[in-house]
Amino acid sequence: MIRWLIGALALCALAVALTFVLQLNAGYVLVVVPGYRVELSLNMAIFLVLLLTAVFYWLLRAAVLLKGLPKQIAAQREARQHAQALATFFTALREYFAGRYALTETTITRARALGAPADLSALIAARAAHELRAPERRDAYLAESVIADAPDAARLITEAQLRLEERRAADAVALLAQLPQKHTAGLRLELRARQQLGDWHLVPALIDALEKRHVFAADRAAAERRHAWRQWLERDSHETDRLNKIWKQIPSAYRTDSLIAGVAAIAYQGFGQIVQARAIIEQSLAQHWDDGLVHLYGECGAVDDLGPIERAERWLQSHQQNATLLYTLGRLCEQQQLWGKAQNYFEASIGVKPTHAAHFALAQLHEKLARPDEAQTAYRASLQLAHLHLQRLGGGHRHPLL
Repeated sequence: MIRWLIGALALCALAVALTFVLQLNAGYVLVVVPGYRVELSLNMAIFLVLLLTAVFYWLLRAAVLLKGLPKQIAAQREARQHAQALATFFTALREYFAGRYALTETTITRARALGAPADLSALIAARAAHELRAPERRDAYLAESVIADAPDAARLITEAQLRLEERRAADAVALLAQLPQKHTAGLRLELRARQQLGDWHLVPALIDALEKRHVFAADRAAAERRHAWRQWLERDSHETDRLNKIWKQIPSAYRTDSLIAGVAAIAYQGFGQIVQARAIIEQSLAQHWDDGLVHLYGECGAVDDLGPIERAERWLQSHQQNATLLYTLGRLCEQQQLWGKAQNYFEASIGVKPTHAAHFALAQLHEKLARPDEAQTAYRASLQLAHLHLQRLGGGHRHPLL
């Protein structure tokens, strides 16, 4: 309020001063044009000059505004269309994440026509078409998403994901190889692709990289590596030299893993390398006791050596009531034709926990020793236990001895 009052007072003071100055000015201006003579006071001449200047300025400004008016209208129209394109684009994204893929495809196509980013719109449309099981439209959208010769990470990752979902892992690997640099999403997709292709020898390095990027916790990374080493052993150990090469590449911390040691022992057993198979089992059992490996220890095959029996009997000192170990000792003694000890161990195993395998082994032993009645009794007991096991079998954990 005070500011307005001060402004009004200043304006009044200026008007009074200007009136006083004009009263003091008694000059005049004479304008002579052939045939005309105009005489004006100096004050009027100054006023007319100022008025004409102002009129010329506003006319010039109006002309400039009129000249630029089409561009302004076009810019406003473009701004409205851009805003509409973005709104339609975001609507398509919302529909995609809501799972309405048909509506996503139509909406994103409209957004692209309005001027939304062409490459991103094509990628979203490709994902929607993929979910709608429309591979031809999907591939057409993917082709439209290529806007430059340089590799685009968004397109490559999207296409690799779609190829993986189609079980086309080789195509996914080829796409991921075009990435300018490895990043987390690309590494995760490559891991899935390598697993699908069975390239298990490349999987541990990918797991290491993902663990460093905190994608996998330490326990999850260890489990994934364990699975990879196991699969590599099972699938690629077709000959002894190949098996030896794979086994040497497995880190020592994983060689004692029960599952990996079991797969390796079975592989070496298949090539007749019983000593190596049992050595692998012994090393693993020294770190982690596992009944499955103990059972496999007795099934590796016969060798002319009492060492396995002595070693298993030392284990028995710490695992006296272990039915699997007693059964394994029976098998080892049987392989060395120690019939009496074998029978005692089989019967001790049955006494701790009756199993189909122990009864069956005891029946076969009785047959070898020409004891048909005892053999028939053991066979019947074995058959009953096998029948009961099959009745209970429905997804529960299976004991190695059934």
